[in-house]
Amino acid sequence: MREILGRRRKLLFRRGGKSAQLGAALHYATEWQWPVLPGVGLRSGGRQPAGARLGLGERVTRRCSCPDPDCVVPGAHPFDPGLLAATTDARMVRWWWTNRPDAPVVLATGGRAPCAVSLPAVAGARALAALDHFGVRLGPVVATPTRWSLLVSPYGLPELGELLHSQDWVPSSLRFHGEGGYVVLPPSQIGAGRVRWERPPAVTPAAPWLPKVATIVDALVTASTGSPDGGSRLAY
Repeated sequence: MREILGRRRKLLFRRGGKSAQLGAALHYATEWQWPVLPGVGLRSGGRQPAGARLGLGERVTRRCSCPDPDCVVPGAHPFDPGLLAATTDARMVRWWWTNRPDAPVVLATGGRAPCAVSLPAVAGARALAALDHFGVRLGPVVATPTRWSLLVSPYGLPELGELLHSQDWVPSSLRFHGEGGYVVLPPSQIGAGRVRWERPPAVTPAAPWLPKVATIVDALVTASTGSPDGGSRLAY
């Protein structure tokens, strides 16, 4: 049964001979009504020079296609089009990825779309183990080699402000993706590596169930507190 489910997930975004990104983007936009747009992507064959200076804990990553030579999230952000162009229109989605089949799939968070909370990968694994131990139901979890993002139901700034105000301290490595934010979705390829599902959504036409941010924020803060903060450099 696990093998059958695994094959179904692999085939979910590869229908009709489409590229993996196009198939995924169409599914997110039309089946789940998640607004998406293409990310800036990576330069073909471009890697940082062998002598590039890296900070502690950083890894050599591929160069971003944006004009910023020091981009800290290579490939993993909108650029042209900008975030406000995110849509659920199938014709626009098909046009974008027909012209840029390898572009990352970016979800514009907030509004009626899912929001997310992201944290370093090590802290993410610890948080998921704690939430599973206490029987907390989770939604889809997006993973890169450096960060994990837990998708949650839409929330507003007042709700988030009250939640964070009740915490003694919130690590800067814990980041909230709400209105005006974004998350890169599988099966994108970005500078940090392949974007994948750590907890895949159910293979159904209906949009995945999402937990409320209030049910998971305590565990995420606790897990992040004991992990390297990473400073202000956000590596996806």
